[in-house]
Amino acid sequence: MSIISLMALAFGMSMDAFATAIAKGATYQNPSLVRALKAGVLFGAIEGVAPIIGWLLGEAAQGWLSHVDHWLAFVLLGFLAIKFMRDALKGDVQIKGDQQTMAKSGFGLMLITAVATSIDSLVVGVSLAFLEVNIWLAAVLIGLATMIMVTLGLYLGNRLGLRFGRVAMFVGGVVLLMIGTTILVGHLMSAS
Repeated sequence: MSIISLMALAFGMSMDAFATAIAKGATYQNPSLVRALKAGVLFGAIEGVAPIIGWLLGEAAQGWLSHVDHWLAFVLLGFLAIKFMRDALKGDVQIKGDQQTMAKSGFGLMLITAVATSIDSLVVGVSLAFLEVNIWLAAVLIGLATMIMVTLGLYLGNRLGLRFGRVAMFVGGVVLLMIGTTILVGHLMSAS
């Protein structure tokens, strides 16, 4: 996988956390950059570790799935892409729970939210185990992209509103679908 594809994957993976951060940022009256950066680091660290865990799980199962690995990558990325796009169209990109509670919540809820938004990175890590990918580079790029996007989302959330978050989530879904399709087509073309 090329560095351009890894960067596209990283920013695609960060879009659900970005959309969530915009929703959370919309609850802040005057979000500080330091507060946004702390949350960005938390989300980025968790989102960066998740694909490594997924990759390790995928590596363990690789022998059993080597004949269908490209299809598995396509299906997993396609599933996430469709989920992102569906959630964006439904408007389901905000943090679960009421906004007043979210505005008053602290580190614990932010940690739970970061873990919840990193599940997709764990799934992508599984699919990366079946490709020729430097998982450490992929994890760092996913973590950095998430840190940047969450920081921006929280800081700008009250200015951008939820509408922009839905657009970001939809674009993230399109990027994931394109990457999954590229993996499948590339593998099928090389097998012919």
